[in-house]
Amino acid sequence: MDLSTSLGRLSLKNPIMTASGTFGYAREMQGVVDVSKLGAVVPKTITAEPRIGNKPWRTVETAAGLLNAIGLDNDGVDAFLQHHLPYLRETGTSVVVSLAGRSESDFVSLAERVGAESGVSALELNLSCPNVSGGVDFGTNAESCRKVVEASRSVTETPIFAKLTPNVTSIAEIAQGAADGGADAVCLINTVLGIVVDWKRQKPMLGNGMGGLSGPAIKPIALRCVHQVAQAVDIPIIGIGGISNIDDVMQFLVTGASAVQIGTANYYDPKISTKLVDQLPDALSELGLERIKDCINTLHPSR
Repeated sequence: MDLSTSLGRLSLKNPIMTASGTFGYAREMQGVVDVSKLGAVVPKTITAEPRIGNKPWRTVETAAGLLNAIGLDNDGVDAFLQHHLPYLRETGTSVVVSLAGRSESDFVSLAERVGAESGVSALELNLSCPNVSGGVDFGTNAESCRKVVEASRSVTETPIFAKLTPNVTSIAEIAQGAADGGADAVCLINTVLGIVVDWKRQKPMLGNGMGGLSGPAIKPIALRCVHQVAQAVDIPIIGIGGISNIDDVMQFLVTGASAVQIGTANYYDPKISTKLVDQLPDALSELGLERIKDCINTLHPSR
């Protein structure tokens, strides 16, 4: 059984990845998850300087998901390169580093610096974080998206993925901008902007007011975005949003994703990602297939 998949110039042993912000720097999962079994690991997003993130509350559970406004709390690029990347290099899987900046020059500087490091398989440009000023703007305009991807592409040969927001009128247009800028793949989707209210206190429950909704509630939105982009843009797609079992994984692959990222499910089942890797062969067999690549983007049109 061939579980390998391709994301442009990057080949993965299988399509199961972790999503940034839900797996720490991978070191935290040592002894719980055999990271070497995964197609790739995506540690939490890094920025040029350390960030303490937003004031509490930062997370609130919802009926079918999780609303968060972490605010990109992270140790900064210096600590990442000195302390976290050496560990990540030894995990036995591909390492995709998520980057975020407030300006185009921030992204370019990070891409140049991190992309030059050994052991970095790809860079994921977080153009769509709803909890930090600056980030979401690049993901809501096709031309802005193209420019920041193109500028980042110009300073590194490392594969680049663009992580996009669903909070737009046409995600296919934004994805095309990323493709035109030289992205090797697009990641669909980041969280959906939402709010949870404490009506007795007459205040939002998150310290930041609004936050990003993840989990099962957003899966139909994510699948819709994958479907629309797969029909319009000719670069690989990484599907993200509400994936918690093998059926979810296969739905994304059939709809057009070449790989998937597991996010919120890591919180309540830390071993879910490796379980899904183990379940892939049986799922492929149900379709009478021997290769993951043969099931990607095979969704039949509605009748």
